[in-house]
Amino acid sequence: MDHAGRLSRLRSEVEENNLDSLLVTHLPNIHYLCGFTGSAAALLVADRGSILFTDGRYRTQAKEEVRNARVVIARKSPLVAAAEWLAAQRRSSTAVSVGIEPESITAGMRDRLASVLKGKARLRSAPLLVERARMVKDAAEIQRIRWAVELGASLFRTACKKIRPGVTELEVAAAMEYEARCAGVEGMSFPTILAAGARSAIVHGRASSTPIPRRGFVVCDFGVILAGYCSDRTRTVHVGRPSQEARELYQAVLEAQQAAISAVRPGVTAGEVDSAARRVLRRRKLARYFTHSTGHGLGLEIHEAPRLAAGQSQKLEPGMVVTIEPGAYVPGKWGVRIEDVVVVTSSGCEVLTPADKELVIV
Repeated sequence: MDHAGRLSRLRSEVEENNLDSLLVTHLPNIHYLCGFTGSAAALLVADRGSILFTDGRYRTQAKEEVRNARVVIARKSPLVAAAEWLAAQRRSSTAVSVGIEPESITAGMRDRLASVLKGKARLRSAPLLVERARMVKDAAEIQRIRWAVELGASLFRTACKKIRPGVTELEVAAAMEYEARCAGVEGMSFPTILAAGARSAIVHGRASSTPIPRRGFVVCDFGVILAGYCSDRTRTVHVGRPSQEARELYQAVLEAQQAAISAVRPGVTAGEVDSAARRVLRRRKLARYFTHSTGHGLGLEIHEAPRLAAGQSQKLEPGMVVTIEPGAYVPGKWGVRIEDVVVVTSSGCEVLTPADKELVIV
């Protein structure tokens, strides 16, 4: 990973925003910038270099992981240690301007920082500089996501073997997660969603002790973390012979998903991709049953920018990796969602997820 290049580009962004330094506290951003994966850290990025503050638990880990940043092992909170270091550097009466990440720091933490700095530095809410950089993946990141997507996709075979009337949702999810761990994943991207029968109308129906009914849809939404990067995939199967109405619902969602994928290309806005899916469902009189956004970015986190939703003006660029996942959910009856991961290319997009999307009947 090009940690040196990332830090160099960020320092330029920090200067362009009239900041003397940036205090990075969102752990995925720290991971992105210097490679550290521990659970307690603060990264100070300034024109003279970068310093990672962490505690004694991560002495060895930081030595092994951190690139292009000096490591300071603190005996107190890494954030407080960073603030004390900043305060100790000031010898003039002019306060420096320190950017903080407003979405990853609490009001209490900000007050404590200000107290430690005692006027020697002004705290300013910085723009989402690292998140913007993370939207466009480099070749190494795309390769890791590809690996995660391919491994994650294989779990659907396990689900199809396990889904049977009377088997609980939790049993199916457990079989998938066990298979994932045996294959070497670091963890699941999120708690596995396994929702059967009427529960398939729950958009985020986490696996429960509910037995799978003799007939109905089963929504399987799952992903893995491999080499630090996430995958995300949704497939919907049907237990028993589906009715014509069920087949039509599935086909409508599939057409909406294909329309959205076809809309993905550089220069198109995230909102336009969302609209492509909604137009199909609107024609099928299903628009009111599509209750979430069409997709989202993913990478080090399962949900990243950009968000593919109505009104989103962010233009797609080559290297962005997003999910395409329209759905339709009829409360108390059933639901269908189909999801793939795609990477924006110079002329359109590449679907990273294996393309099998015909309705599976078990």
